[in-house]
Amino acid sequence: MNPAITQDYPAIEYTIWPADLHGHRFHVKLRIENPDPAGQVLQMASWIPGSYLIRDFSKHIETIAAYSSHKPQQPIALERINNDQWRLPRVTGPVEILTTIYAFDSSVRAAYLDTERAFFNATSLCLIVQGQENIPCALVLVPPKTADAEFWSVQTTLRSVKIDQQGFGFYLAENVDDLIDHPIAMGQFQVVEWKSQGISHSMAIQGCIHPIQHKRLAEDLEAICSSTIALFEPKSKRAPFNRYLFLVNAVISGYGGLEHRNSTALLCRRDQIPQTEIALDEKAYQEFLGLCSHEYFHAWLVKRIQPKAFQPYRLDRRNHTHLLWLFEGFTSYYDDLQLLRSKRIDLKTYLGIVADNWNAILRSPGRNKQSLADSSFDAWTKYYQADENTPNSVVSYYGKGALLALGLDLQIRNFTKGRKSLDDLMRLIWQEHGLTMDGIEEHGLDFLISDLLGTGFQKIWSEFKIRYIFGTADLPLEKWFNPRFIKVGSKLLTKIEMVKLAFGVRYSEEKGWLKLTHVLDGGLAQAAGLAPGDLIASINGQRVTSSRWDKVLDSLTMNQDLIICFYRQDLEHERMAHLNLHQTPKQYQLSTV
Repeated sequence: MNPAITQDYPAIEYTIWPADLHGHRFHVKLRIENPDPAGQVLQMASWIPGSYLIRDFSKHIETIAAYSSHKPQQPIALERINNDQWRLPRVTGPVEILTTIYAFDSSVRAAYLDTERAFFNATSLCLIVQGQENIPCALVLVPPKTADAEFWSVQTTLRSVKIDQQGFGFYLAENVDDLIDHPIAMGQFQVVEWKSQGISHSMAIQGCIHPIQHKRLAEDLEAICSSTIALFEPKSKRAPFNRYLFLVNAVISGYGGLEHRNSTALLCRRDQIPQTEIALDEKAYQEFLGLCSHEYFHAWLVKRIQPKAFQPYRLDRRNHTHLLWLFEGFTSYYDDLQLLRSKRIDLKTYLGIVADNWNAILRSPGRNKQSLADSSFDAWTKYYQADENTPNSVVSYYGKGALLALGLDLQIRNFTKGRKSLDDLMRLIWQEHGLTMDGIEEHGLDFLISDLLGTGFQKIWSEFKIRYIFGTADLPLEKWFNPRFIKVGSKLLTKIEMVKLAFGVRYSEEKGWLKLTHVLDGGLAQAAGLAPGDLIASINGQRVTSSRWDKVLDSLTMNQDLIICFYRQDLEHERMAHLNLHQTPKQYQLSTV
């Protein structure tokens, strides 16, 4: 650890108040002991690592003012450089910058404050002192002065130095990168604690009305976390952290997670968490465990094993890499595999999850146009900025990346006659790039695969790269599964499922109307001239609503001519179409032999 971190008074100190719970505003004071005498530049991050979209967090700054410690009552003029940068004038001695920041984003990416809870990532509240990013900084948390927050406490993995029993007080970070990698939650929590491979873990949950089932959560999470630690360190069973924290915000509707070095922030539905006195939807709970598994896996792959392009993170611009298929796709493969290995799901359930993902990719026309490498590189402008044409132009580096990992695992097992697997490659990556924190170059996986499997595997890997990473070919998984163990068959679709595939639309309900949100390439709807935003009125004279959609489709027959009546921009239109159920994407099912 940097010896300078032991200083009592770091040269940079942030003090954060949840000041206005009803107006959703934090107050933040930044003290700079040694500002650049030529004119210190301050920067608000434009994005947060792990979520690849320029979010312009500076837009939530309502007020900003600077003061000299010599004249605390006299403001210093701040020069506005652009939307997220300010420059101090030439000054001597310490300065303080006071900001008021609006916080009402309930996602895991930003900041939130109301009478029930507070949450923030430092990227949303803390100005970066340019040129001093690598020196230690302090964070002081001040409790809200309101009866609404009388019983609030703090949950974070940031290093505490001097705090009270509720966790408010003085924290220390090694540098800005360390500061932004520890989300902070305040409020009242239900906390689950356990140890995995001897390491303390906890889950702090907000938003559940009823008591949670501590025992079940602890047992399931212990098994998943222990399995993941053992994957990377099968001999030592040593985790790369001394403590790990899951921060969970349970809401009526929402789902997502953001990885951090020693913690993760999760958003889920309340009905996904086991609670007393409430019947649990087991499939929904399984999805929650998969989310936990996914973000936990990122503590190795993304937070310690990183693309060279992310070292260091440049928070004022897009950081491009062609490797998100590796970092997110392989994580997506392992998140469900770890549920199986930890005996949280059985093999039948696991094969169903794999088949569902495989079929979803096959139903996405964008897979024929965009490669995994391009999907990774263009995440900033395409995947994270989805629109009505996204399914036709984009392939998910999560979904197809997981299929790529599965395919590579099957090929490695076949090539080595079962002596090696993708696990061995992950452990080699961990040893070479995780423990060392030496980022992976864009073609760095080539050398690792060669070291692990020798030159004899190069032809297979070369084809993988050409066809499935930099090309748009479908992975022929049906040929790669070992038929002695796994049976691959065509999925038996119901009539309604086949008709829906033939139509090729996605939709929502709007005031009783069925509104098209996406029209897929190659589908009946596109051939008939329908477009996103259209309101379907009737098919062959039958009134269409979202509640009647299945009934109307079930009445149709193969090779039938259709008359589709719809409204576009309040004008009525009528189109002819022909229903052919043989032109639907192939779908698979997996089972044990």
